[in-house]
Amino acid sequence: MSRKFTTPLVALAALIGAGSLAACNTVEGVGEDVQQAGDAIEETAQDANDGDPSTP
Repeated sequence: MSRKFTTPLVALAALIGAGSLAACNTVEGVGEDVQQAGDAIEETAQDANDGDPSTP
């Protein structure tokens, strides 16, 4: 391959790789946020539970 073709190809591969790593961090952050929201909902539900199994 000519150098004119491979240099942009390597640059494109580097950009795609960097974008993929950034996306992984973003998805991980969203997962942590969803987990924290779920924990807060669970805690609120436990606080609202009066211990009576017939309570909806």
